[in-house]
Amino acid sequence: MYAWIWRRLPGPWWMRAITSALAIVVVVLVLFEWVFPEVSALLPFQEQTVTNG
Repeated sequence: MYAWIWRRLPGPWWMRAITSALAIVVVVLVLFEWVFPEVSALLPFQEQTVTNG
């Protein structure tokens, strides 16, 4: 899959590296800004109880 994406990116190798790094940064930004906050409301990790034993 990654080789298929790499072959379809335009330009020389250094331009492909910059484009793929930029794409990774955009994906991570979208995940942290919109996807993870929406999903966190559905996960039970917020309901933790700590007791003194």
